[in-house]
Amino acid sequence: MKPNDKVLALCVGVVVGMVGLSYASVPLYRIFCQVTGFAGTPRIADAASDTIAAGSMEVRFDANVGQGLPWEFGPERVSMKVRLGENTVAHYRAHNDSSVPVVGTATFNVTPTKAAQYFNKIQCFCFTRQELKPGQTADMAVSFFVDPAIATDPETKDVTAVTLSYTFFPAKAEKVAAVNTR
Repeated sequence: MKPNDKVLALCVGVVVGMVGLSYASVPLYRIFCQVTGFAGTPRIADAASDTIAAGSMEVRFDANVGQGLPWEFGPERVSMKVRLGENTVAHYRAHNDSSVPVVGTATFNVTPTKAAQYFNKIQCFCFTRQELKPGQTADMAVSFFVDPAIATDPETKDVTAVTLSYTFFPAKAEKVAAVNTR
């Protein structure tokens, strides 16, 4: 093999590897954030908590709607006090204000970010396409618990409340459909 052929093969390999990593970066980043609680991403728990501690935490709920989504979206309750380790369900409500069916997808985060690793979601409506027909209202639940270890971590001993925030955006297919109807 000629030296130039080796350089060409190396360059092609690097380009193919970079393209592959660029396609895998979003799912890999999402998994990393869910596992570590990085950037305010709550952990995804496989099962409900089996340990309930004496302490409690205020959990606040926030809801936003991204540009281009004709929905009203908000939490059923603004906040609730939960015992550490207690399995809890909170409800959000979405309403389609338009005259056509609309599909949305929610993203989420937890603040303060240093507490995110202790906020465990068991089940939620995030990253799932939610279709609402014209005028339809839907109740969406999130099941969660706050890990009792938050009370013994020196970095989070001052945390007395966490905020779970969801933002709904138009699903990608909706953006394409909206462009094609103009």
